[in-house]
Amino acid sequence: MLAVARASTLAAREACLRRARGERTPRGAKQGGSPCIYPALVIALNCGMRDAEIRLLTWDQIDIEKQFLTVGRSKTDAGTGRTIPFNDALLDALVEHSRWYVQQFGETRPEWFVFPGGGRFPDNPAVAITTLKTAWAMVRRKAGVKGRWHDNRHTLITELAESGAGDETIMEIAGHVSRQMLSRYSHIRMEAKRKALAEVDRQRAADKAQREKAQPHAAAVNNVAQPLPVQ
Repeated sequence: MLAVARASTLAAREACLRRARGERTPRGAKQGGSPCIYPALVIALNCGMRDAEIRLLTWDQIDIEKQFLTVGRSKTDAGTGRTIPFNDALLDALVEHSRWYVQQFGETRPEWFVFPGGGRFPDNPAVAITTLKTAWAMVRRKAGVKGRWHDNRHTLITELAESGAGDETIMEIAGHVSRQMLSRYSHIRMEAKRKALAEVDRQRAADKAQREKAQPHAAAVNNVAQPLPVQ
């Protein structure tokens, strides 16, 4: 899915460059979807942010040098202003996006939107992109996957729960999560712990079998007749 999104973004960025140079689109060239869908998807999958939180991101909320972002106005007061550190995937995507952005608009002003408006050919960084769902639908069809744009947020929260992260950590990253969802993630964590303990049990059994297999060999070696000392 990410590979499809990245290919779509690269094709769209190339189309933007051709348009800026006044060139026609070569026959058979891919038009792509949105030049923003790949970095936006990486943010959704690695920050668990809501649609509006992603679309309304400005460059002053992103610190590439210190590798974290600050969420702006959120659905709840508790979610507003939370900070989310970058992993390698997110850092790479934002660095690449910022380079294209500078090529497109000349700079990244603090008040400008990370995902600018203008549809397939963004032309106004002072206006936020209106929707990411159209480009997401295109990526989803090409990748052969199902799910809403919002489901990418739940993908991260589920993965955090599977990793054993507690409710507090999840909400520090993803913001407010309903009690019903926390109950579901608690069940996911229990299953993850159950599998981890089952793996420990399996490994112990395998180690025991290996030791038992080695014992007859060791006994046989010890029972080999030793040569009599020379008189």
